[in-house]
Amino acid sequence: MEGRGDMRRVIFRAEIFKEGEVYVGLCPELNISSFGEDIEDARRSLQEALGAFLEECEEMGTLEEVLEEAGFLQREGTWVSREPVVEEKMAISR
Repeated sequence: MEGRGDMRRVIFRAEIFKEGEVYVGLCPELNISSFGEDIEDARRSLQEALGAFLEECEEMGTLEEVLEEAGFLQREGTWVSREPVVEEKMAISR
């Protein structure tokens, strides 16, 4: 998210899913999603949605707090999401 006032760069994880006839883009750390007609459209739409959200946070003075609470770390002026040591799918049966 460069070039927006004094907002620093934010590197986030994006997940793209196909749901019916559309593709859904999701940033799980911030729980923001958007959609598009194809993968690239969903990707662009997610970037726009995140950009608008982060810009609003910056205007409200809550950007740093929101990113920290979502688990982002600041490294050399760039906000990055945490990298899991282990990532796996698990199941629970009851």
